[in-house]
Amino acid sequence: MQRRTFTIATTATIAAPLVRAQNLPGGPVRIIVGFAPGGGTDILARVIGQKLGEMWKTQVIVENKAGASGTIAADYVAKAAGDGNTLLMAHINSQAITPALQKVNYDAAKDFAPIVLVGVTPNLLICNESQPAKTVKDLVELCRANPGKVSFGSAGTGSAQHLALEMFMLAAKVKAIHVPYKGSGPMLTDLIGGQIQYSFDTMTAATPHVKSGKAIALAQTRQNRVPAYPNVPTMAESGFPGFEATTWYGFAGPAKLPAAMARRMNEDINKAMQMPDVVEKLNASGAQDGGGSVEKFADFMHAEQIKWAKIIKDGGVKGEA
Repeated sequence: MQRRTFTIATTATIAAPLVRAQNLPGGPVRIIVGFAPGGGTDILARVIGQKLGEMWKTQVIVENKAGASGTIAADYVAKAAGDGNTLLMAHINSQAITPALQKVNYDAAKDFAPIVLVGVTPNLLICNESQPAKTVKDLVELCRANPGKVSFGSAGTGSAQHLALEMFMLAAKVKAIHVPYKGSGPMLTDLIGGQIQYSFDTMTAATPHVKSGKAIALAQTRQNRVPAYPNVPTMAESGFPGFEATTWYGFAGPAKLPAAMARRMNEDINKAMQMPDVVEKLNASGAQDGGGSVEKFADFMHAEQIKWAKIIKDGGVKGEA
């Protein structure tokens, strides 16, 4: 009896790590980011990817496939094998906005396995140092005095930054020029260099430049100020009640990703997001409400898809032809 008990216990002891190992991908893991290096999506993917590499004892590589507001990357992951070796840093653009704006080669609701929400961030309305209008009130007056001449950069047509600009133009009853880029990184380079004037950029991407003084923050776009920017007013406080335009990020895999693997990844990413240096990065970027279950992220994305489809339809917003 004792020997049998020992055998069962030993088998169970061996089986536990085997089950855990089976729920992790074998070989290097690629996190596909739909924007150029240096943007908010890229920054958070690299921070968390480094932790996952240490936890999974394998190489975790961030690969940038920029363009088309993140949809090139999303399409690539949607068609990848469901072995866990290819993940998407899912983004509001590729998963909620652009599919409602124009034809894409994937179904945002069916072709992905949600893993975990990383965070929801405000956008920051920013400009370079040389701009005369450095408050929302002054910017509205500048746009009214120069209809169709004030330039706003974004991470691409149909991006969260683009939709924030569309919301601003509708609310303020002004016209401006939209200048799309292949991500926040190159857009910020041109904004700081003076090739463009303003942007509703992600707080994650804009923060290093605001902290260095190369970019000026005029406003933030959630209903309440985030702790990282206690002195920057919200758009609601600046004369536009109800104005809320956020950016969010999360991890997803192809729809064929096994549910057990998605849950294991969810568990480990949740752990990574509680590590002090990751918490510091998330706080600095204004990322809130992240973590939680696979189901939480699935429900969140579904609600966002419905919300943005309605805004795009009601606002008559057009994508690229």
